[in-house]
Amino acid sequence: MRAAPHAPRRSPACGRRLLPAALALGLLAGPAPGLHAQQPAPTGAAAATVPAPGTAVAGPPVREATLRQLGVDYAIQLRGTSGAVGIPFSVRADELVTGGSLRLNYTFSPALIPALSHLKVSVNDVVLATLPVDPAAAGRPQTAEIAIDRRLVTEFNRLVVELVGHYTRDCEDPNHSSLWAAIDSGSTLRLSVQPLTLDNDLRLLPVPFFDRRDVGRLTLPFVLPAGAAPEVLEAAGIVASWFGALAGYRGARFPVSEDTLPTDGHAVVFATPQALPAGVAMPPIDGPQLAVAPMPGHAQRKLLLVMGRDATELRSAASALALGSPALAGAQARIAGFEPPPARKPYDAPRWVPSDRPVQLGELAQAQDLNVSGYAPDVIRVNLQLPPDLFTWRSHGMPLALHYRYTPRVRPDQSTLNINMGQSFIGAVPLRAANTLHDAWWNPFALPLLPDGTVAEKKTVQVPPQLLAPSSQLRLHYYFEPSAGKCQPLLANVRGAIDPDSTLDLSGLPHYIAMPDLAAYANAGFPFSRLADLADSAVLLPPAPTAQDLGLYLGLMGQIGRSTGYPALRLRVGDVRRPAEVADKDLLVLGDLDRQPLFGEWRARMPLSQPAADTQRLELPGWLRRALDIVAGSRMRQDLPQAAQLDLRGAGRETAVLAGFESPLRPGRSVIAVVAEPGQGDKLLDALQTPELLQRVQGSMAVVREGRVESVLGGQPYYVGRLPPLTWLQWQLSRNAFMPALLALAAAALAAAVAYAGLQRRARRRLE
Repeated sequence: MRAAPHAPRRSPACGRRLLPAALALGLLAGPAPGLHAQQPAPTGAAAATVPAPGTAVAGPPVREATLRQLGVDYAIQLRGTSGAVGIPFSVRADELVTGGSLRLNYTFSPALIPALSHLKVSVNDVVLATLPVDPAAAGRPQTAEIAIDRRLVTEFNRLVVELVGHYTRDCEDPNHSSLWAAIDSGSTLRLSVQPLTLDNDLRLLPVPFFDRRDVGRLTLPFVLPAGAAPEVLEAAGIVASWFGALAGYRGARFPVSEDTLPTDGHAVVFATPQALPAGVAMPPIDGPQLAVAPMPGHAQRKLLLVMGRDATELRSAASALALGSPALAGAQARIAGFEPPPARKPYDAPRWVPSDRPVQLGELAQAQDLNVSGYAPDVIRVNLQLPPDLFTWRSHGMPLALHYRYTPRVRPDQSTLNINMGQSFIGAVPLRAANTLHDAWWNPFALPLLPDGTVAEKKTVQVPPQLLAPSSQLRLHYYFEPSAGKCQPLLANVRGAIDPDSTLDLSGLPHYIAMPDLAAYANAGFPFSRLADLADSAVLLPPAPTAQDLGLYLGLMGQIGRSTGYPALRLRVGDVRRPAEVADKDLLVLGDLDRQPLFGEWRARMPLSQPAADTQRLELPGWLRRALDIVAGSRMRQDLPQAAQLDLRGAGRETAVLAGFESPLRPGRSVIAVVAEPGQGDKLLDALQTPELLQRVQGSMAVVREGRVESVLGGQPYYVGRLPPLTWLQWQLSRNAFMPALLALAAAALAAAVAYAGLQRRARRRLE
C-alpha cells in the first residue's frame, strides 16, 4: 500500500502501539474510569471563525476526577518514615491546561511529632505543598486545597503524596506501627483546560479520535449511510475493533447516526459518492481514501473520513486505517494497491499468551517493569490474556521457569520472592544470605556475585491449572526482611529483578472446552477470537437495523478487538434472510424479539423459549436437563441456577439477554445471541466493561437488568476443540462410573468370543 502522489510527503508517523491492559505505574492495582474532556458548546454558525492550528479557543472546561477514578481503587495507607503513593494523570494532546487544584482528604496518626512530621505533595518531582501535623486534628479526617501550577503539568504526570513521619526524637523503628497516614481515594483532582485546534494530519492518528493520555472511556460517534450495505457495516466493524483494541481497559462506545453529524465530539464518517453525509464538504472520491477534516463550524473537532467509490473500496480504506501504514500523512491520502495481510492462525491474537511454545515474560511486560528496589518494593505485575479453551484436566500445572536476581542478604533471614496468580498464592522462594557466597573456591553451593552486586538464581514452579483464567495477572513480590536494628538506618540499595528470559509454558495443553460458556465470550471474545481477524465469524443483524442496533454491534466489535488486540479484517456481516450462507461460521446474532426472526426460528435450540410471539415472554424450558446421557456423563455446574423465568412486558422490557447455544446450521459451531430490547444495548455493554458485572456473566444465559447480572445454566452442552486420542478416551471414561465397567464387560465378551472361536477351530482339526 502506498499513498497517492498528490498526498503530501512527510516523515513517517510514529508506530501505533497498542495500550497495555492496565495503567502500569507503581502501586496502581487496576484501571478505572477517568477524566473526560468536555468539548465547548456548538456555536451553530457554519461560518464561524477558524482559529489557526495550535492556538487555544475560549471557554475552558474543567476536568475533574477522584483518585478512585484515576485508578487508586483501594485504601491508601502510608506507613513508615517515608511512605509514599504515586498517582498518574495525563492531559490530552488537544487540550491546554490553564490551572489546577487538588482537594486532598487525609488522616494522620496521633503519635506523630508535629515538629518532625508532615505530608509532602508533589507533581513531577516539584513540591506543591507540605501539610503540617496539627496535634488538635490528629486521628480525624482533614481536607486541604492545594493549587497546581499549570507550568508543572505535561502530557504524562505523576502526583505523589509522601508521609515524612517520626514518633520519637531518639532512636526509632522505621517500621513502627504508629507511623501512618491514610489518604481518602475520594480526593479530587481538578484541571482547567482549553481545547486546542490540531492540524488536519493523518500522521497524528489515532489522535484526536483516541488519545492514550485520556484514561476515560472512549466514546466516538460513527456516521453511516442510511440503509448501509453489509460491506459498509463490515468496514465500520473493522474500524470499531481497531479503536476498541486501542482503548483497551478503558472500554469503547460507538454511537451511530445516519447521514447526520453528531452534536459534539469527534466522529468517524463512512462515505461513498452515492451516500454523502449532509453538511460535510467531501473531497472527490476516486478510490479508497482516508482524510481528516474539521467539523463544520467547529475547527477543534475533527472528522475522520473513510471513503471509497463502493463498499469494497470502503472496506479497503478501513483495513488500511486499522493496519496503520506509515504512508498515511497529510490531510488526505488515497490507498493504492492495498493488499490484505495473510490470514491469521488459530490462537495467535497479539494480546494472547502463545499456547504453542514457551513465552518469555519479556514479551509480556517492559524490562523496566520487572525491576524493583528498596525494602518495600512494588509488586511486579505481568498481565496474561490466555485462550479460554485450554484443557487443564489432570494437568499437574504449567511450568513457570523464573530467572531472578536480588541483592543477597547479610545473614540468613525470612526474605522471600513470593509468587501469586492474582490473589491466589502459588509459592515462596527463599532469598539466600551473603555468607553462603564467600569462598567459592571450596564451597560447591556458593553463587558468584554479578558485577552489579546481585546474585542470579533459577527456579521452576508449577502454576496450578485452576488459577488460569482468561484474564489473569502474575504477581511477583520481593519481601526483604528489614535487617537494621534500633538506631540503625535501613540500607536503600537492595534490589530485585525478574529476568525477561523467564518463561511460562502452556504448550502442553490441548484446546478443548465445554460450550456454551458465556464467561469465555465475555472475557476473551471466544469463540470469535479464536482467529484474531474473525475469519470464522459472522454477524446477523435484524432486517433494517436501527441506529441502536448498529451501535451495539460496533460496541461488541470493539470489545472483541480489546481482547485480541487486532482488527476484525475478515469479519462477515450476513443476510439474516439467508443464514445458510454463513452456516460454516460462529454467529453473533443481534436484535430484539420483535425484529430478529432467527430468535423465533431457533427457539427450540436456544437455552430459552418464547411461547408466544405476542406475549413478549422468555422462559427457560421446564424439562431442563439435570444430567446428560448416562454413557456421555454430565457436566452440569452446580453453582448456577438451571431454571429461570423472564418477563419482558412493561418495566421488564428494560432488559438485555446474552445467550449461547450450538448453531442449528452446523454442529460444532456456536451462536451468541444478544437479545436487547430498545435502548438496552448500552446496559449490556456496561456489563461487559465493568469488572464487577463482567465476572457474573457465566453459563449459557446472562440477564442484564437494573444494574445486575444474573446467569443461568441450561440447554444441552457441546464441545469445541480436539483432544489427543488417549486423553479423549481417559476423559470419556472419567465422566461416568459405568463406562469402565461396560468396556470391561465388552472386552471380556470379545476375549471370550475369540477364545471360543479358537477352541472350536482346534476341536475341528482334531476331529479331522
